[in-house]
Amino acid sequence: MYTATVFLPLLGAIIAGFFGRRIGDLGAQVVTCALVGLPLLFSIVIFVQVIGGGHTESVRLFTWFVSGDVEVAWSLRFDALTAVMLIVVNGVSFLVHVYSVGYMHGDGSIPRFQSYLSFFTFAMLMLVTADNLVQLYFGWEGVGLASYLLIGFWYDRPSAVAAAIKAFIVNRIGDFGFGLGIFATFVLFDSVNYDVIFAAAPDKAGAMFHIFGLDANAITACCLLLFVGAMGKSAQFILHTWLPDAMEGPTPVSALIHAATMVTAGVFMVARMSPLFEYSETALTVVTVVGAVTAFFAATVGCVQNDIKRVVAYSTCSQLGYMFFAIGVSAYQAGIFHLFTHAFFKALLFLGAGSVIHAMSGEQDMRKMGGIWRKVKMTYAVMLIGSIALAGIPPFAGYWSKDTILEAAWSAGTDVGRFAYWLGILAAFMTAFYSWRLLILTFHGKPRADHHVMEHVHESPWVMMVPLLVLAAGAVLAGWIGHAWFVGEGMDGFWSKSILLLKGHDALRDLEKVPSIVSWLPTLVALAGIWLAYHLYVRRPELPAWLAEEFRPIYLFMLNKWYFDELYDFFLVRPAFAIGRGFWKGGDAGVIDGLGPDGLAAVTRGFARRFSLLQSGYLYHYAFAMLIGIAAFVTWYVLRVG
Repeated sequence: MYTATVFLPLLGAIIAGFFGRRIGDLGAQVVTCALVGLPLLFSIVIFVQVIGGGHTESVRLFTWFVSGDVEVAWSLRFDALTAVMLIVVNGVSFLVHVYSVGYMHGDGSIPRFQSYLSFFTFAMLMLVTADNLVQLYFGWEGVGLASYLLIGFWYDRPSAVAAAIKAFIVNRIGDFGFGLGIFATFVLFDSVNYDVIFAAAPDKAGAMFHIFGLDANAITACCLLLFVGAMGKSAQFILHTWLPDAMEGPTPVSALIHAATMVTAGVFMVARMSPLFEYSETALTVVTVVGAVTAFFAATVGCVQNDIKRVVAYSTCSQLGYMFFAIGVSAYQAGIFHLFTHAFFKALLFLGAGSVIHAMSGEQDMRKMGGIWRKVKMTYAVMLIGSIALAGIPPFAGYWSKDTILEAAWSAGTDVGRFAYWLGILAAFMTAFYSWRLLILTFHGKPRADHHVMEHVHESPWVMMVPLLVLAAGAVLAGWIGHAWFVGEGMDGFWSKSILLLKGHDALRDLEKVPSIVSWLPTLVALAGIWLAYHLYVRRPELPAWLAEEFRPIYLFMLNKWYFDELYDFFLVRPAFAIGRGFWKGGDAGVIDGLGPDGLAAVTRGFARRFSLLQSGYLYHYAFAMLIGIAAFVTWYVLRVG
């Protein structure tokens, strides 16, 4: 059962990918849905067994490779952290597979799409069940490859191809740091196995790396390099630019990869490596600051975006920031709790956005929507539920996890914790604002679409609505059900040894000491954000345009995503192209080709051209040449004999 949970999606990917033409579209959909649905059932059983037993299950498959004294096995690790991720990955993946049956109807490459989805699921399962860093890296790169294939699925669209390449390259930057982190960890611990690393971490707390004439704390160096990988995969500040462009992929891809699974890989990895991060205050501080800045930055951008999927994408980026600064204050459990609840309401919002796009005949610009809620009441209801959960309004799921994170940041009692708290509060206000802005612009007011589109607005088929209803139930209940286990009185028994904390890192244990205003402020600012959106877009709809014109530099700064793409293009992309063009024109064409094949060819052509001049066509020219030749030969002979 444990092995099947991981490998059945791979089997589905192979069948749909290689035999899709034989079994047809429906066959590919049935096979892939079944071979992800069955692992979901297994995941529930594994969750009960692991959590109930309070221990770690390990399944060794075979020895992967041996190099000298280093042996890396292919093993599957099942503990509380893995059990939670199995529920999230298989649960969301199964619902997305089912949703895709309706959403992708009529597409010409359904088997290929279903195969990519299942392959991504397998790679993500391999990542979360890894028992060592090398196997983790295998899954890590697998989800990167799958995301490239899925984002660029419609490869006939230049924008989709560009987005896929951008996601691949930006992730390679993070993955380079991640790879260096694995190398550094191996150098320090002489092993890549989790258990060996975690057991030896206390003894290595004071170890140093001497490199480039500098001394650096070894564990801090390892953690920071590993975190660079997490920044790329989880779209954190500076390495976030790929995530919004990834919306070029089909909407089910956005829900699967960019809401609940791939982008949370970085959060999972840092939580998995908690026994290492706990010995580096510097690394935890960096994680906290990056997470807090990301939460704030992405929220500011989300407030002014007009593409419905981009609003939800920046919301994802912001919520990932919350998860990271929770981890940075050693509230790993709260970060994973938010990962768990976020999976429900963010997948709900992405798939709900897909239902809206389906209803609006492919339109994604919210400025061309409005006034459709009566025609798509069920979609409107689930989007409303997802927005309430995202805004953190009690008793919906987001309230339980997000407020726990903010309280833990304050409870940490550090300057960096308070910094994260206040940026988180500002982000909570903006989150509620852009959530309700999305709802109002999309569903309320006067219709802004043309008459033809409005005539065809319709509710999505049931194969798309059932996954939305399941996710809506999770967005309502997941926080209330999971609170006691994840961060409440049952926390210690639930997590067992899958997350380790040092003494003194008690942010979650001191929540009752937090002042009441600290606990209530997130909800109050969320309500204020909802009121502001209602005031601006319902009561005074002329105000947003006036504000955008009055504060145009700020508006353009946020609309253009703080100009990160332009900065990267100016400082990195253009110089890289200039260097490449120089090597191409000057090095390859000028030197290598000029002195090599092109040079030889030019010399040969020159000689041939000169010799061709001798071919005049006149007989006396040829007779004269023969006489000259004979004379030269006789002269050479006489001189040689003489």
